[in-house]
Amino acid sequence: MTRTPGRHRTRNRLVAAALAGVSAVVLAGCGLQPATSFVPAAGPGTIQRIDDLPADAHITVTSKNFTEQLVLGKIAVLAAKAAGFDVTDETNVPGSVAVRQLMTSHDADMTYEYTGTAWLTYMGHTEGIPDKTEQWQAVKQEDARNGLTWLDPAPMNNTYAFAVRDEAVAKLGNVKTLSDIARLPVSERTFCVESEFNSRADGFKPMLEKYGLQLGGSGKDGVPNGNVSILDTGTVYTATDRGKCNFGEVFTTDGRIKSLGLTVLEDDRGFFPAYNVAPVLDSATLREYPQLARVYDQISPKLTDEVLQELNRQVDVEGREPADVAFDWMVHEGFISKP
Repeated sequence: MTRTPGRHRTRNRLVAAALAGVSAVVLAGCGLQPATSFVPAAGPGTIQRIDDLPADAHITVTSKNFTEQLVLGKIAVLAAKAAGFDVTDETNVPGSVAVRQLMTSHDADMTYEYTGTAWLTYMGHTEGIPDKTEQWQAVKQEDARNGLTWLDPAPMNNTYAFAVRDEAVAKLGNVKTLSDIARLPVSERTFCVESEFNSRADGFKPMLEKYGLQLGGSGKDGVPNGNVSILDTGTVYTATDRGKCNFGEVFTTDGRIKSLGLTVLEDDRGFFPAYNVAPVLDSATLREYPQLARVYDQISPKLTDEVLQELNRQVDVEGREPADVAFDWMVHEGFISKP
């Protein structure tokens, strides 16, 4: 595939303008502030300007419009700028489908995407693959046909999980895994879940069955319906923290896990599919600039669940800008430096 940088850049900027307008409307309707395309100026660190990079070397970075994706998007933008690229920042795009379209139409060059989202939502498979490496390999192989290259995944796995408030762990027999729930008295098997997870074919009921429990059952393996509270997504975290239930449905990299003092239980039987994040690049762009793989491959190992919980917390709890959070973290890790 032959690239025409000038035409590609112009088209991207037109797309960016249109998406920015949509994004502003969507976020304003939700009462949120839209992220801007600004990132702080940065000096070199372990990421340095690529030798012999053409003066017109350009890439477009995109991301979805929720906190974690905004932080990851700004990390991607800062990394590309430090490597010497002229970067069009199309982060903060409303919705997974729009970001996917930008990538598959080759109007964007790079994004951070989740293996489970690609496999289940974009590729239409009905069941995820719990093994992280196998899930990544399956997505990588299938997306190659779309002209997209998945680099090595990060350790962070933003999948479903259940968490318990820290102060209740000892009271519940030092519960550590989902299997431990089946050993608790029926009265202690109380759950807070969102309505979508409660009704999903791969959601609450089959999860309980995987761990030997029956939703609505009244016997020793039962979870009575009265033990289950169906709540809005955001309410699940606070309800769990306040003791409305012992076990709340969470996403493993959500910043509220840390700020509220919740402990995530291990999915020891591997029910939930893997949602590891990985850099995804347009294959033609990567062939043109193969050095990009080295740029992003050095970042991925540092992106753990704990790191993203903290970065997300700084945005959602402290109210910091995603670009500033990304910048400070990259300076701390030595990827870039303050100018």
